Amino acid sequence: MTLYDALYERVLTKIDAERAHHMGAMVVRAAGSLRPGVRADASLRVHALGREFPTPFGLAAGFDKDASMIAGLGALGFGHVEVGTLTAIPQPGNDRPRLFRLLADKALVNRMGFNNGGAAAAADRIRAARAARSRPVIGVNIGKSRVVDVDDAIDDYLVSTRLLAPLADYLAVNVSSPNTPGLRGLQDEERLAPLLEAVRDAAGATPVLVKIAPDLDDDAIEGVAALVQRLGLAGVIATNTTISRDGLRTDAATVEAAGAGGLSGAPLAARSLEVLRVLRRVLPAEMCVISVGGVTTAADVAERLAAGATLVQGYSAFVYEGPGWAARINRELPALLAR
Repeated sequence: MTLYDALYERVLTKIDAERAHHMGAMVVRAAGSLRPGVRADASLRVHALGREFPTPFGLAAGFDKDASMIAGLGALGFGHVEVGTLTAIPQPGNDRPRLFRLLADKALVNRMGFNNGGAAAAADRIRAARAARSRPVIGVNIGKSRVVDVDDAIDDYLVSTRLLAPLADYLAVNVSSPNTPGLRGLQDEERLAPLLEAVRDAAGATPVLVKIAPDLDDDAIEGVAALVQRLGLAGVIATNTTISRDGLRTDAATVEAAGAGGLSGAPLAARSLEVLRVLRRVLPAEMCVISVGGVTTAADVAERLAAGATLVQGYSAFVYEGPGWAARINRELPALLAR
């Protein structure tokens, strides 16, 4: 058992999950002050989206919601950090408690509801992070403001796009969180096509990707892939959290007590890998696919890369593996990729 394992088991699991997250954020920010820059073997460098990524492994959206930890997350070893989800209108998110651990599954259930201080406030922090001499690649994930009707979603996304695309290394359009009413309906092609076209045009030279749900069936995934190609977008991020609760080890009472929300972590691994393979069957090799969902080890990252992922992200395992997680993956990955 590592020191972090002992701390997590004996202390952090006794604390509300969201409060523990805020405590961890202080450690991350301190890391950025003490040891800035991403450290990874040169063999891990990846050229994608018009950028050089120091390692293919990065942090998914949802951890650094307000773009306040970019330097620290880079110092911990994440080659790219996807901040957000950011909305045009600041919002508190859903009522607490809204983040839950399923310990037996190394999973999380969240119904955060895009809590963030808004795109305009985050823009200043992203601008400052970009000015740093050594920094991770910065992705910016944008979503619909809760108070905005789905019929008015395009204008709402465009506010965030115009503020943030000039500052982002890439822009991720989130239409797949289960925690904003009506949001997943934007994955239907009749709504998705005009939204993505508008964001693409407003983003200018900044690459645009769309983040999809694992709960789409394979035909729908292929439909999104075809749309992405037709519109000339940069790629797809697969996948967001799932509303499924199938196959969990955690006792049913604990799962029921956690309630509604998106499930992430190890139980998502198999479906996330399946979605990656579906996308790679229909998308050209040069199109970026970022694979996320259930990634825990360097072997998981290597498997996703072998299956055609351009880049790989993690999030939930950060909670269970601790601050040395990304650096450990970066240490172990070169040997796995050399096989």
